[in-house]
Amino acid sequence: MSEGRAQHNFMTLQFAAKSENESFARVAVAAFISQLDPNMDELSDLKTVVSEAVTNSIIHGYDSDPVGVVKIEASIDGDMITLRVEDSGRGIEDLEMAKQPLYTSKPELERSGMGFTIMENFMDEFEVVSEPGSGTSIKMKKRIESKKALYN
Repeated sequence: MSEGRAQHNFMTLQFAAKSENESFARVAVAAFISQLDPNMDELSDLKTVVSEAVTNSIIHGYDSDPVGVVKIEASIDGDMITLRVEDSGRGIEDLEMAKQPLYTSKPELERSGMGFTIMENFMDEFEVVSEPGSGTSIKMKKRIESKKALYN
């Protein structure tokens, strides 16, 4: 591809809503994103948001029921990474409350309630759409500052 032209690439990943698949999802997305040669901080941030989003789907969306499916879509457009993590679980009753720092609907699991806050702070764009009874979709974007991303 010639210098200065935007590169487009994408991947889709689906897996059972089992906690042991969280690390698989994190590594798969990191491997896909590595083609842009992100620095360690960017890579760490992206791995963290994938972990948070997938864990939320498993624990809150499906109540740790492994019958559910978590879907991740990742795309690269030039230097922009777009991630979408979706489930078709129970959805979020009060989205504004769920976005509040330290709020958790599962205090018995010693959850910190910081998942959405972390995702929002680590990414350039963050959006949650949820319908009670139909699931949740989290869309996030981050610009990668590496030279490789700028010149592909």
